[in-house]
Amino acid sequence: MARVAGIDLPKNKRIDVALRYLYGLGKTTSNQILEKLGAAVDPATRVKDLTEQQVGMINTLVSKEYKVEGELRREIQSNVQRLYEISSYRGFRHRRNLPVRGQRTRTNARTRRGRRKTIGSGKASAAAPAAKA
Repeated sequence: MARVAGIDLPKNKRIDVALRYLYGLGKTTSNQILEKLGAAVDPATRVKDLTEQQVGMINTLVSKEYKVEGELRREIQSNVQRLYEISSYRGFRHRRNLPVRGQRTRTNARTRRGRRKTIGSGKASAAAPAAKA
């Protein structure tokens, strides 16, 4: 079992794909890590086939040169907290769970705002056409 930055990597995945399971590492960064290690680790190698030495090399490189997992999460949270404290517009949007980067909210933004909440009762609108008849 390969552990990198406190996370167990999936055994049957290739190492270039398995590194993406770490928070903060994507495709490009994963490939950069394997390029820096050069011939020591082949990107096509499965995690279960890695030696302890190779896992150690990956672990030291990731811990020294990249912010991943808890450290990255803490930094992002502190950045958002700073926006709250200085009372910026972006902090206000974060606090209210609204889109921060200028997206429209009149029709879209369902991911940020949640399910639609019906306002008023449906009885009044249903009774109005019946009264006219």
